[in-house]
Amino acid sequence: MVHIREVGPRDGFQNEPEVIATDDKVRLVEGLARTGLRRLEVTSFVRPDVIPQLADAAEVLRRADIPDEVAVSVLVPNERGLDGALEVRERGPEHPARPGAQGTVFQEVNLFLSASESHNRKNVNRSIEESLTGLDRVIERARAEGLRCEGVISVAFGCPYEGDVPRERVLSIAQRLVDAGCEEIAFGDTTGMANPAQVSRFFEDLDLGVELTAHFHNTRGQGLANVLAALGAGVRSFESSFGELGGCPVPPGATGNIASEDLVSMLHEMGHETGIDLDRLVSCAREVQRILRRPLGSHVLTAGPVDWRRG
Repeated sequence: MVHIREVGPRDGFQNEPEVIATDDKVRLVEGLARTGLRRLEVTSFVRPDVIPQLADAAEVLRRADIPDEVAVSVLVPNERGLDGALEVRERGPEHPARPGAQGTVFQEVNLFLSASESHNRKNVNRSIEESLTGLDRVIERARAEGLRCEGVISVAFGCPYEGDVPRERVLSIAQRLVDAGCEEIAFGDTTGMANPAQVSRFFEDLDLGVELTAHFHNTRGQGLANVLAALGAGVRSFESSFGELGGCPVPPGATGNIASEDLVSMLHEMGHETGIDLDRLVSCAREVQRILRRPLGSHVLTAGPVDWRRG
């Protein structure tokens, strides 16, 4: 089984030039939650003046009717973000939990920093050490609230400002996050600089005692090739975005994540199980394309899934 976390409602929507209407967000999130996905990053608790595209985070979480079997995560940049998330964590009477469910609108928090000083400064205006110190407190508090924590390390395969990022530095940051209490570490190719040979070497014999996740961008068209390399090295957890939405606000030109439907299509053709209904996922990508009123980068969205019944 290969596990996929859909990050489009957060990573994708926050990079769109316009603000997607809350009603549309809720409808898309509910659709994605019924594709068979078991991991869904819904939003982020960030300053609305910095990322106005996600200013309705609390409302989306409160309104979206998501099945209990779907693990919902939110991204929190700091303690203030965690405070905002915790204020809306409990389910309201409009969506009561089914018997045996946790009774919360999200169960996981994702926390991030960069593997290079330059990118971290430009992204969050902090040094790596300052970010780690702040995340120590966030992780401690989140774990005390019973939340699962994922640490996301951006530019883990290369930095647009510094070039090569030593693997030893990335793994040192990862170990700090594990020691703080993260149960999952995601390594992000945030600006699409990775190549398959590099990815294979990076993940070879890598064991931190927690779940390892790969997060690739398709900026230079190598996203799925990097997934294949990671699969060969034993990685079984990936993050992707429907419609190939997303990107990185710094620097310019860092385009979207690998498309979830392209990833699922490739995995299914290779014989890997994901539990995801590809047709439903493509329908969600078509709907977000309609809402955005522009062509998206997903290949399966354009060509459709492979149909072996045709001659």
